[in-house]
Order: sequence, then structure tokens, then C-alpha cells
Amino acid sequence: MAKIPKNLSDKSMMGNYTEQITFENDIFAEEKIATRPVKSEKKASAAYVSEFFTPELQEKVGKALLELKVELYKQGIVDFDIKVARQDKQVILTAVPGKAYMKNAK
Repeated sequence: MAKIPKNLSDKSMMGNYTEQITFENDIFAEEKIATRPVKSEKKASAAYVSEFFTPELQEKVGKALLELKVELYKQGIVDFDIKVARQDKQVILTAVPGKAYMKNAK
């Protein structure tokens, strides 16, 4: 029996061996699937919104909404929606109870 050489690299140990693709090892095959970039209209339309919300403003609005959520939770309202309205120079966010709450209230 021949001696096995030591300290060989993986490439030198495997030589010219190539594995045949079967159903068992097909998931490990390195195939590059051509993908097309998806253009989203939401990103284009949301670009103007981010101009108004600075990080400081986002933090203020986020804190106010969190306080509102805690207050509604104390009242037993867990499911609610935010209604957005504009009056003259004001933008008003109003919490409206969700459909599940309205069914239970009747």
C-alpha cells in the first residue's frame, strides 16, 4: 500500500475530480440566476415625503405616537388606525379605533 502524502492542499488532494450534479446536491450548485432590478413607484413617490421629515422631526412624531398608543392601550383600545387630515396650516393625526374594537363596543 502506498503512503499518503501529508500537508497537501485541498486542490492537490482532489486533483481533477468534478462532482456530477444530481437531485441530492443540486441545491449546492453555484448557478447565477439573472435578475432584473424591480422599479418601485413607492420609492419615487416617497422621495418628496422624506424631504419634510428630518431625523429630529421623526423622533418627535414617533414619541407622540408612542404616547398615544400607550394612552389608547390604557383605555383598552389595542387595534386602531391613524387618520390623517389637513386643515389650513395644520396636519392632524387622529387615532380611530379599528374594526375589531368597533364590533366589541356594540
